[in-house]
Amino acid sequence: MDVPSYCGVECMKILGIETSCDETAVCLIEACGTFEQNFSFKVFGNALLSQVAVHAPYGGVFPNLAKREHSRNLVPLLARVFQQSRVPRGSTSGIDTDGLRDILEREPELCTQLEMFLATHGKPDIDAIAVTHGPGLEPALWVGVNFARALSTVWNVPIVPVNHLEGHIAMAIVSNPDTSLYNEVSGLRIKESGFPAIALLISGGHTELDLVREWPHFETLGETRDDAVGEAFDKVARMMGLPYPGGPQISALAETARNTYRGPYSVSLPRPMLHEKNFDFSFSGLKTAVLRLVKDKTLSEDEKMALAREFEEAATDVLVHKTVRAVEEYGAQTVLVGGGVSANAHVKRELKKALDNAGAQLLVPPPEWATDNALMIALVGYFHALNNEFIEAATLRANGNLKLGRN
Repeated sequence: MDVPSYCGVECMKILGIETSCDETAVCLIEACGTFEQNFSFKVFGNALLSQVAVHAPYGGVFPNLAKREHSRNLVPLLARVFQQSRVPRGSTSGIDTDGLRDILEREPELCTQLEMFLATHGKPDIDAIAVTHGPGLEPALWVGVNFARALSTVWNVPIVPVNHLEGHIAMAIVSNPDTSLYNEVSGLRIKESGFPAIALLISGGHTELDLVREWPHFETLGETRDDAVGEAFDKVARMMGLPYPGGPQISALAETARNTYRGPYSVSLPRPMLHEKNFDFSFSGLKTAVLRLVKDKTLSEDEKMALAREFEEAATDVLVHKTVRAVEEYGAQTVLVGGGVSANAHVKRELKKALDNAGAQLLVPPPEWATDNALMIALVGYFHALNNEFIEAATLRANGNLKLGRN
């Protein structure tokens, strides 16, 4: 494809789409330059809807319910992004929607909404569509994938498939990401001198360590053998009678305990796989240890605080120990942390302290960009589009078990 440029710097407008779990998100950016030099971007439009309130009564995310909500939300979010954006749009007369119903056969509500949208909105001046195609909840992923396929077909715009995990790592790399419309964000927080790096992915669905020799080449060093750390936080919170999502509830209690609690209640929990000579994780045993403590017992508020603190510190000890050992073994200069648990204040404090001692820098996204969003998908999509890593709309597939570094 022809790539526009300004002052000799390559630029592209990328529409990002994210539906891997329980956030529906659409973002339109213009990015310029390469990963090595002159990189900058502007956000032209950004919209996100969280489904937390929808899933809260069930204590977790239901894939088919998430799929339904994505189908309802994508077109309104796309319309909001277009409303925010000053990107030119063409006439509606040249748009052929004949193939939409075949592509969106499994999303009839989405199809109807999109047909109405396309009748009043012309083709935007964009260069590519970036969409999460994995990993995640496959029913949810398919909604975004089919939406991207439909837009690609009717607008004749190429698609870039994006690995959701790579998006989370990218948010740690980008300098001061924000959604201020048309406010240029220049530069990256990591330079060539920052490699090799270790990526620590910690979320409700993933816990893994990856070696990043250069961007974007990943080698998985270890991953969880059972529960992800964010999943363990949520499950322990449910055992303790705390509302969903449980991770922030546990962390708030733990912080209160560190600051104020001086009671007699004490508890000790295991640090699973802490000293095993690998980079794998396991949190099911830690979760089971909590279950034994709370089963058939009504915890006082002091006991809840003490238990929350010990659980958070046990999980953090394992994450920090394994990460520092990976840094030392591979001579890493930088640790990139991504995923929702990267917003945890205690995890960040302990990582920073340990990595300062190890002589490595810690890069973590701002808390507002730790969870799923479409900006991260658009940014990664841009870097892959620069390498012409496009895919035919008809061949694009969702892959709930997609591994990092694979498209």
